Amino acid sequence: MSAKTTIKGPAVFLAQFAADEPPFDTLPSLAEWAANKGFKAVQIPTWDTRLIDLPTAAQSTDYCDDLRGTLAEHGLELAELASHVVGQLVAVHPAHDVIMDGFAPEAVRGNPAARRAWAEEHLQHAARASRRLGLGTHTTFTGSLAWPYLYPYPQWPEGLIDEAFTELAARWKPLLDSFDAEGVDTCFEIHPVEDTHDGHSWEMFLDRLNGHTRANIMFDPSHFVLQGLDYLAFIDHYHDRIRAFHVKDAEFRPDGKSGAYGGFQPWEKRAGRFRSPGDGQVDFKAIFTKLATYRFDGWATLEWECFIKNPEDGAREGAAFIADHIISVSDRAFDDFVKSGADKGANRAMLGLE
Repeated sequence: MSAKTTIKGPAVFLAQFAADEPPFDTLPSLAEWAANKGFKAVQIPTWDTRLIDLPTAAQSTDYCDDLRGTLAEHGLELAELASHVVGQLVAVHPAHDVIMDGFAPEAVRGNPAARRAWAEEHLQHAARASRRLGLGTHTTFTGSLAWPYLYPYPQWPEGLIDEAFTELAARWKPLLDSFDAEGVDTCFEIHPVEDTHDGHSWEMFLDRLNGHTRANIMFDPSHFVLQGLDYLAFIDHYHDRIRAFHVKDAEFRPDGKSGAYGGFQPWEKRAGRFRSPGDGQVDFKAIFTKLATYRFDGWATLEWECFIKNPEDGAREGAAFIADHIISVSDRAFDDFVKSGADKGANRAMLGLE
């Protein structure tokens, strides 16, 4: 077993809390708010200019030192930068063009090629900024080309899915190389609507990247509940690639009218719904145990998305929930007190070999 490692936390993803009203409109005020809720770190969305000037962070060590200093004033660390809505723009199926334009600056809307170029430049900034900020991981989405064809009828034309994943990997390969040059792992959230939404699709992507060492996973069990996928077995399969962790709960309660696809209903009427940690069906005790067993030492970060609970309560309860679930990993076995020591001769004698 490797040296003692313990999951860090609690951290909080600021994307769902940032707003135009105080205290959610600036990084200093949000840092104070997060610290008062009991968090030890924050995950900053790169697209929110209220919280970070990413191009400046990519170029200026002084700016990055000031940003970390702002967090340190409140006893906080920076867990990761996150670029989910920008990573989404690296690969957009034409059916999603109009919706996805809302994630991009006005100057590139209506121009898919310019929008993709902007997203790729943003990710290049994210790689450099992560290194200047002393970070080893970055979280994002892959985007999707094949998702509209998820449930095939008529059947897929031969080669359609292979072409989609080959193109997806080709778009990400130079970006992953850029993150590699900065010493930063890119952690893709396994998430419906992304082409990489489960184990098989992740492997299809990774295979076409020839197992790129910087292509890793951000694990969020809520998305597995909504798919009916075994999130504990997923950790067993891919623990060596899991480098980031969102703590988000969910429930799946199908009935006579709604199942996995949700029937185009609003959140409160869907069978699958996101909940605050502890309010859904995710077995977080088992998850924290399994991650600790595999010596995961990244941040446990609250991503708060609940269809019913007040966000202030969700944040306060979420910080305490994560803190209560973190296992301080022992650096010795519980039964070391009866260990007899190493003696090859004695071992062979016990086996009747001498």
